[in-house]
Amino acid sequence: MSIPEQSSPDNALQRDRQGLMATLARAEAGEIDTVLALLAPLPSAADLRPPEVGLVMLRGRTGGDGAPFNLGEATVARAAVRLADGASGFAYRLGRDARAARAAAIIDALWQDDTRRAAVEAVLKPVRARLAGAAAQVRAETAATKVDFFTLVRGED
Repeated sequence: MSIPEQSSPDNALQRDRQGLMATLARAEAGEIDTVLALLAPLPSAADLRPPEVGLVMLRGRTGGDGAPFNLGEATVARAAVRLADGASGFAYRLGRDARAARAAAIIDALWQDDTRRAAVEAVLKPVRARLAGAAAQVRAETAATKVDFFTLVRGED
């Protein structure tokens, strides 16, 4: 018997931050630069560790739920920063753009400040709308290729 997950403000905040980080991971570098420009003036940010590029192993599962296997490697840029007010931000982005990863980490740190969260959410709305539109287009294109199979029952069986 499993215990149902309790809904709490901490769970909601964690879920919202995961959504923010997913948005920043998928946003284009130009969109991240625009978000930072709209949030200016920005506090100074120091690197907790210098932005770096590395590899991560991609895992897959046969049939979606079978045994896991190593699919291959992907290049990822990551960054960790601390703002002058003490907030820390982290970001991972596919690719080699360490500058965009650092900018995304700054946005993550700004979002964690309760007084700045609403402003960060407001400037991210166009990015989220673009990503939602792109996802809807992919779903529509995929649904258009769906084939429904059916079996005719033969009389002699």
